[in-house]
Amino acid sequence: MTRQFDTATPPSPGKAFRKIVPALLTAAALVVSGCSSTGSASSDAKHPDGTVVRVPQDFPTVQQAVDVAREGDTVLVAPGTYRESVRVTKPRIVLRGTDRNTVVLDGGVRLVNGITVTGPGSVVENLTVHGYLANGVLFTGVTDEKLQQHGAGGSAYDPLDTARFPVVQGFRASNVTAYDNGLYGIYAFDARGGVIEDSYASGQADSGIYVGQCKPCDTLVRGNTVERNAVGIELTNASDGLTIVGNRVTGNRVGVTVNSNDLEALAPQHGAVIAGNAVTDNNAADTPEQADGGYGIGIGIGGGTANQVQRNLVQGNRAVGIVITDPPGHPASGNRVEGNRVTGNGTDLAMASVDPNNCFSGNQPTVQSPENLEAAAGCGIQARGPVPAGRTTAVQAPPGVPFSQVPAPPAQPSLPDPNAPARPATDLPGPVDPAAYPLPESVAAVPRPGPAAP
Repeated sequence: MTRQFDTATPPSPGKAFRKIVPALLTAAALVVSGCSSTGSASSDAKHPDGTVVRVPQDFPTVQQAVDVAREGDTVLVAPGTYRESVRVTKPRIVLRGTDRNTVVLDGGVRLVNGITVTGPGSVVENLTVHGYLANGVLFTGVTDEKLQQHGAGGSAYDPLDTARFPVVQGFRASNVTAYDNGLYGIYAFDARGGVIEDSYASGQADSGIYVGQCKPCDTLVRGNTVERNAVGIELTNASDGLTIVGNRVTGNRVGVTVNSNDLEALAPQHGAVIAGNAVTDNNAADTPEQADGGYGIGIGIGGGTANQVQRNLVQGNRAVGIVITDPPGHPASGNRVEGNRVTGNGTDLAMASVDPNNCFSGNQPTVQSPENLEAAAGCGIQARGPVPAGRTTAVQAPPGVPFSQVPAPPAQPSLPDPNAPARPATDLPGPVDPAAYPLPESVAAVPRPGPAAP
């Protein structure tokens, strides 16, 4: 069921869907629990010489190879379709495909999670994961497998017990293709000190890339392409040290959302930097339906605090380019929207937050709501009063398509040398300079400086 998005309230992506999906996933897990090829290798399985465990040369399944691997090993997977769910629980394991496009983990729209990583410092890179009922790749400190079957980092959308499940420290997803999964493509939940880079996510029923429930997050999301998802990139209760730069977020229903809510722990969200991204044309009809009906939205901040939205290209979004609102119990505060190119949207800038400390400057808007928003709520204006509530352009969201029916993406760039020495996810994200990501001239021109991580 769709609805007209005709108020200034941004979506809280997928929250209604999330209340229903855990029960569905639990039932699915019971049905397929004996079919996922996740059994551990026997205790007397022989570890091959060296630090590389190969699939299928050494072991026929990815899970068997991961179980035998030692801390710091690389599990190197040859081309093939692997119909299994994989859990990486040991530290500093690098799970790598030899070819990004032909090493495929396939959930068959039956298995719950593709790759679940709870081992600190571990890596998933250079492979494709699709067709899972919940997540393609999940990095999480939630180690209870029964909770993981809910597909949502183990929380089932109840606030996380952060004492019972401390964050997993150190993770990386590089050159991963995640498509047509029932919740998220690449999901970092209760995870800290990570990088999600050079990856592609499409056809997710919720978000292509999601970072949630971390404080501080100390996480970098850079150089990714997210398209044809219900939501491109979502940040919920994700605070401090979180940098979203140089990404292409185009052709989703909603581009980027920054949320605070009480369905998850660690609210309110605080202190993300979103810079140098292209967030364009997020009006695609051939996408899964966004659960709260959101459509045609570029960047929405719902209750987020002290975020910096700078030098982004935000255009062609039919409802609104950038909007700030207050969900119940979480007023948005201290957000700075500066130096973006926000043009050609239904409404370019809209603010409905009651807090006078959000500000907008130098964004080149044509349509602002309320009128003269940048003059009334400019950054650097002292002692200004409340700004009248703004609204977005009313847009009717078209019917969605099932996530499993979004067409597969084209081939994506693979690692040039899959046999090169692997890099575990330690001391990440390393130095991060958002200023190195200038305002893009177009989607195709989104730059990516050299690696910031060792």
